[in-house]
Amino acid sequence: MTALKSMTGYGRGTSKTEQYEITAELRAVNCRYLELSVRLPRCYVYLEEKLKELIQTGISRGKAELSLTILAADGKAPDIRIHHGVVKAYLAAMTEENQRLAAELGGMASEGYLPQDLTLSTLLQLPNAFQVQQVTEDAAVMWEFICPAVQEALAQFTQMREIEGLRLKQDIVFRLDALEQMVCQVEELAPRIVTQYYNKLYKKITELLESTAVDESRLVTEAAVLAEKIAVDEETVRLHSHIAQFRTLLESAEPVGRKMDFLVQEMNREVNTTGSKAQSLEITRLVVDMKSEIEKIREQIQNIE
Repeated sequence: MTALKSMTGYGRGTSKTEQYEITAELRAVNCRYLELSVRLPRCYVYLEEKLKELIQTGISRGKAELSLTILAADGKAPDIRIHHGVVKAYLAAMTEENQRLAAELGGMASEGYLPQDLTLSTLLQLPNAFQVQQVTEDAAVMWEFICPAVQEALAQFTQMREIEGLRLKQDIVFRLDALEQMVCQVEELAPRIVTQYYNKLYKKITELLESTAVDESRLVTEAAVLAEKIAVDEETVRLHSHIAQFRTLLESAEPVGRKMDFLVQEMNREVNTTGSKAQSLEITRLVVDMKSEIEKIREQIQNIE
């Protein structure tokens, strides 16, 4: 089992008892922080906090949603009744408003200003007009029924995230290897630039002065000044260190997405500094390729928990 997990995933679990058929579905997408929501029948809202606590044992970052469906095992439809008092209150309020409009706008007060077109579809839209009669269940008993379905969904969800995490890990390792190879190439090219600069400068001065002796010490000084300006030793050392830290995080058992995001920013900074110092077309090309690899790594870690 891999430690690295993706933030996206899906899991489904079911549980069946003599009284109920329970289905739990858990899904998650990318998110900077943990956002957890639970959708379940209104009569079981008292279980929401316990369900959140259970889900949080398997997820620390991402936008996750748990949907819970609870049906009667015998297939009987729930007992739905119209709330007479609510409907009566709505009708009384509408009749009163209709008569007020008639009085203010010159209509027939006895008939009302607006036509009486109350239909069944209108009634269905009235909030709280219907009541679903539920059998009161013991909270502990319902939790024993629901918990297995949620645990199964969480297990499938975690497995899917681990499989995706393994794929992300493999891709990141490949890109880290490529990035490290390019850093090594920069280290090999950097000293050559000073030598090339010295030879080029010596040739130009020799051509200008012709037979006059060239001041070797002055050329060495100029080359040393250039070497100081274009030195990228510190940047390449830090890049090697960041890459090593990245590989360590890939093996960590803890959520590491945010730490990786920080390391990517640091690597990008070091590469940018290397590019600003470089006075070589070859190094400039390597810098462009390194930034491309870092950007691909950054895109991948956006999905890591």
